[in-house]
Amino acid sequence: MCEKLNALADVVKTCTKCGLCKTRTNTVFGVGPIHTDIMFVGEGPGADEDREGIPFVGKAGKLMNQAFAGLGIKREEVYIANVVKCRPPNNRTPLKEEAMACLDYLRNQVIIIKPKIIVLLGNTALKNIVGEEYGITASRGKWIEKKGIYYMPTFHPAALLRDESKKVDFWNDLKMVVEKMHQFHETDA
Repeated sequence: MCEKLNALADVVKTCTKCGLCKTRTNTVFGVGPIHTDIMFVGEGPGADEDREGIPFVGKAGKLMNQAFAGLGIKREEVYIANVVKCRPPNNRTPLKEEAMACLDYLRNQVIIIKPKIIVLLGNTALKNIVGEEYGITASRGKWIEKKGIYYMPTFHPAALLRDESKKVDFWNDLKMVVEKMHQFHETDA
């Protein structure tokens, strides 16, 4: 299976499906183990991610790492990806056509990794993965189950940097993810 993921990453490196390829430094495919129960999906790479080619390494990523540590989650134990694999200029929200150009890559990542839970970080991830009819404010903290995968919509860590009052909700949402994982492990035992 690792070969499939590596082959997909190689395809992404040379992708020219949308205009984002013209301004990227690096593609940001995703990181994490091939076999994991939890996948985190954000919007798209920022400047730090574009420079390093790794998702969530900037300020929002550092905040996410703090949450992981507080919950007893090791970053190396989860898979982290984004809807779009190239940085939108000035960190703007990806356009619909940019997201649509990348969604097959993300779908294939999900097929290969087979997570039980996908944490949707922000509105872009929620709308592009679960459906346009969903909004992050109304959906966050509520499980959505589709095709055997449990989705937990929550705020993007970058939103917490702009509005600290969202940190409590983000923390509580991730606590529910950890609780759901414990339930899965009890069922598997």
